Parts: sequence; C-alpha cells; structure tokens
Amino acid sequence: MLLRFTKMHGLGNDFMVLDLVSQHAHILPKHAKQWGDRHTGVGFDQLLLVEPPTNPDVDFRYRIFNSDGSEVEQCGNGARCFARFVLDKRLTMKRQIRVETSGGIIELDVRPDGQISVNMGAPRLTPAQIPFQADSEALSYQVEVDGQSVELAAVSMGNPHAVLRVDDVNGAPVHSLGPKLEHHQRFPQRVNVGFLEVLDRQHAKLRVWERGAGETQACGTGACAAAVAAINQGWMDSPLQIELPGGRLSLEWAGPGQPVMMTGPAVRVYEGQVRL
Repeated sequence: MLLRFTKMHGLGNDFMVLDLVSQHAHILPKHAKQWGDRHTGVGFDQLLLVEPPTNPDVDFRYRIFNSDGSEVEQCGNGARCFARFVLDKRLTMKRQIRVETSGGIIELDVRPDGQISVNMGAPRLTPAQIPFQADSEALSYQVEVDGQSVELAAVSMGNPHAVLRVDDVNGAPVHSLGPKLEHHQRFPQRVNVGFLEVLDRQHAKLRVWERGAGETQACGTGACAAAVAAINQGWMDSPLQIELPGGRLSLEWAGPGQPVMMTGPAVRVYEGQVRL
C-alpha cells in the first residue's frame, strides 16, 4: 500500500505529514521509527498525523510521533505545519482551525501574510500536571545531576519542559546535560530541555534538546515554555521574540491562567509516497 505524504518544516524542525482523512491506514510506532531514519527512510524530527476529529467541537485530530517511535502530546512547530497542510490539501477552507491533541485543544490562525499563529493554551505549572516530582510549585527548582545542582524552571505546554538560563547558548551543554535531564527520575514521562540566553527584555536565544529526537533546529513548545519561564521569573516582558537555530518565533503571554500565543512560519518542502 502506498501512502502520500508531505515533507514540511517550521524553522528547520522537520516533519513528515500524513493525511489520514482522505487516506486510511493504521500507523504504528515502528513505522515512525522506520521512516524517521535519515539514512534509510524519509528522515524527520516528528511524524504528524492528520486524522478526523473524535470531538464534534473541533476540526481535526492531531497525533505526533518522534523519530524514535515514541508518541508525544504536543508540537508547536508541527501545529503551524498542520495548519498549512490542511489548507494546502483543501481538507478545510477555514483559516481559524480548532484541533484536538492528546495534550488538549489548540487553535490555529493562518494570517494573510502567511505567518501562522497558534493559541497553545495556558501553561501548566503545578508539578503533578507537568509531570515533575516536587513537594510544591515554585518558580525554579534545584535538580541533582551527577552530583551537581542544576537550577531549572518546569513547565508543561501539553508536553513537559525544563528551562535553564545560560550565559552563552552557543557554549551550553546541550548534548551532555540535555539527555541526562531528559531521562532524569524527577521527570517520570521524560522532558524536553531548553537552554535560554536572555539578550534583553524582549529578545532571547534558545537551543532545545527534544525528548525522543535530540537537539532540533527549533522547538515551538520549547519556545513557549522558555517565554513562560522568563516572564514568570522577571527576566523578560511580553511580547517577546526567541531566536532558535532555525529562525525566530514571536510569543505573547499575559500571565498565569492565560494562553501562550506563538507566531511563526510553516514551509512545504516536497511531496512523496511511502510504502506501508
């Protein structure tokens, strides 16, 4: 069986997108792992599945698999690509789209300039909701790694994030500390790890070690989590911009209980077919 797919990216965070509305197939974790291999498969950070909704109040269901086959709750760059995809494929004519994910309902807005804004919902800061093991909620936490104490903020954007402030993002220990924190026992569902360099009240740089994918060119939920942590701790003000290796995202957050708004591009790279 041949399946049509589209290769897309959001600031270099790349995806294989499958339309399972007009095509019918049962996708398994092993398929994501097989197709995600950059040497023997299509190659991607995440596989995005566009499915019919199970909730009558939304337009689509959105599922996400990492290239290691693990299914995750949310992907911000993928959400923007999702919006571009369903419009390009004429699966909807709406420019404001409601989508259900395992991390909650998100709202996508395709703007006239081609940029896509995503209402990512309100961040979750209570440790049990992240999930993160801590006695009580705090702006930051001390976590022991290899006998050393690391200070981080813990935020859920539908998926778990740890945010560390660094002096120089280019020299940050992304590939050494990132995987150790990803698998740290205090994060029972693993965690995405962001390394944030604050430049001024409205600008910052960020690198992210993504759970199940390693460092990526950009992480939308990671940028949202970093913005929340920076505003919460008084380092930055909304609105703000975060520069990732793949490009820039604009973010707004009015404070606890309010949604994070993320705006950025989504690009189609090519169309293809893959054998199931």
